[in-house]
Amino acid sequence: MSGNPNREIQRTPNSGFFWELSARIKLVLRLLADRRVHPLLKLLPIASLAYLLIPDLAPGPVDDALLIWLSTTLFVELCPPEVVEEHLKKIRSSVTSQLHEEQSRREFRPEDIEDAEFWEEPKQ
Repeated sequence: MSGNPNREIQRTPNSGFFWELSARIKLVLRLLADRRVHPLLKLLPIASLAYLLIPDLAPGPVDDALLIWLSTTLFVELCPPEVVEEHLKKIRSSVTSQLHEEQSRREFRPEDIEDAEFWEEPKQ
C-alpha cells in the first residue's frame, strides 16, 4: 500500500496476520460490490483469480500468491479514496463491536461468584 496512513488498515489489539488478511478480503469484496467503483477496476481482482484457472506462466507457487496480492493491492489503491475509507470504517467498527462483545462475555459479575471453602489434604 502507499504511505498514506488514512488508507491503511489500522491495527487493533487483536490484530495480526490473519486479522489483516480477513480485513483485506472483506475490503476487496465490499469494493467489488460497490457501484461507485469503476467496472474496469473490478476486473483486476477477478482477472487475478481467473489466472489461477489458467496454466501457470511462471514456475513455482509464489507467483500465484504474488499476483493475487499485487492485483488486490493495486485495486484498492486505484479505487476512490472516500469509498475505500468508508468501507474501512465499517470494517473497523464491526471489529470493535466484536471486541466489546467478547470483553463483556469475559467480565465477571458478583452474582456469578460462588463462595466456597478450600481445604488441603494432609501430606503423608
